Amino acid sequence: MDGYKLFRRDRQGRRGGGVALYVRDCFDCLELDDGDNRVECLWVRIREKANKADIMVGVCYRPPNQDEETDGIVYKQLGEVSQSLALILMGDFNLPDVCWKYSTEERKQSRRFLECVEDNFLTQLVSEPTREGAQLDLLEGLVGDVMIGGRLGHSDHEMIEFSILREVRRGVSRTAPLDFRRADFGLLRGLIDRVPWEAVLKGKGVQEGWTFFKKEILKAQEQAVPICQKMRQQGRPAWMNRELWLELRRKKREFMTFGRRGRQLRRTTRM
Repeated sequence: MDGYKLFRRDRQGRRGGGVALYVRDCFDCLELDDGDNRVECLWVRIREKANKADIMVGVCYRPPNQDEETDGIVYKQLGEVSQSLALILMGDFNLPDVCWKYSTEERKQSRRFLECVEDNFLTQLVSEPTREGAQLDLLEGLVGDVMIGGRLGHSDHEMIEFSILREVRRGVSRTAPLDFRRADFGLLRGLIDRVPWEAVLKGKGVQEGWTFFKKEILKAQEQAVPICQKMRQQGRPAWMNRELWLELRRKKREFMTFGRRGRQLRRTTRM
């Protein structure tokens, strides 16, 4: 199409299939290619100007009979590209047993897919069926104004329209997370108790008093609370340590197990 750049990943070994992405010529784009042709996945990084953050756009097609090993390749690629500040993923994953409302599933491969979505902090934004009762297209990332309706040509898929909510590029944070597990709270209390608060705050206005209070608290904190030596993983908040992350995963797995048992009980009751 005139005015657009075409990126494509053709299906290997037989006709048909494959994925494609058209991007306007005005955008500076770079295709990320790992050389693995066993999966139908296309990843394009759209470079922004000035203080706008780059956007990673992915288009994937997963055949219904795809094996677990090939699924693993897709999840590995997704894990690598999800380190981008903004990720939008579109595709047909052929996992109709997934219940997005409760994050439950009926098959092992679907459970692995949900774990991948969870591990990479992604969110399903398409809530309506796009083809015969199935939510084929998955939108993950910073998008809004999602609308479903109309068909392109003779396709039996509904079209999805959405807006990309581009964010301002964030500078590198110099704020180091504190390691409260190794904090000396006795020392912290002692340093704070040494300050004659009533005397030094007397006569000060609200702003001046707050400035002094904050200064003394931070001074005590520097002496009693060490800084984390290990940098956090990109894409996770500073407070998300490994223990909390594992607990969140355990909670999600138990919730998914509860949902599966509930469906099995309902089927047994109907029989």
